Amino acid sequence: MGSIRRFVLPAIVIASASPALAHPPGGWGGPGWSAGWGGPGWGRPAADSRSAGRDSREGRVSAEHFVADGVAAQLGHGALAVRAEPGGSGDAREAATFEAAVIDQLAKAGYDTARPDPAGGQVVEVHVVRDMVAPAEPKRSPVSGAMEVGVSNHGSMMGLQLNYDATKPRGALIETRLEARIRDRATDKLLWEGRAAIVTREGDSHWNDNAVAGRLAGALFERFPAAQSLAER
Repeated sequence: MGSIRRFVLPAIVIASASPALAHPPGGWGGPGWSAGWGGPGWGRPAADSRSAGRDSREGRVSAEHFVADGVAAQLGHGALAVRAEPGGSGDAREAATFEAAVIDQLAKAGYDTARPDPAGGQVVEVHVVRDMVAPAEPKRSPVSGAMEVGVSNHGSMMGLQLNYDATKPRGALIETRLEARIRDRATDKLLWEGRAAIVTREGDSHWNDNAVAGRLAGALFERFPAAQSLAER
């Protein structure tokens, strides 16, 4: 980011034979998610406050997860394969990045992700959605300022003040949401589901796809498989 600099040109006094004409002027101054991806109850961040500096929502992660009654013992072991769900945001490369982050977390949880069972075991469905929370700031001129002119019994006066702002306009605020469901392959029964979201600034080098995917997957499967019961929602 650049810096803001202020340049003040000295006042210019111009002699005048006229009497004083005037005094110099003043100076310049949720629930129901199982109904489908992105179902009702999943809140969206409020509109951008456009306040100066870093937005308070940047980098904050929210997550929730649910487990079906009586299946906790079935989670965290056995063969597991990943299955991408259609309709998400982004391209194939982005989808692969998030799938890899999810698989990494589930392997740490105890699943055998290297040898999926085509006839049994479990599958995890991965879905990634990106929404714009607030648009990018408009481009602006780096130079601004004001001119002050006054008249007194000593003559005329003119002052010019310039500001140079080298900061770049901030990029759009983007919400990235990672959603996952674990199902029994043979019966298609839903065993576990969760979602995690983060808001980041577009163009922020600290939050590339790898960083966002790793942060969301870590939050999504934190304390897995412990979660609220699906029946309690």
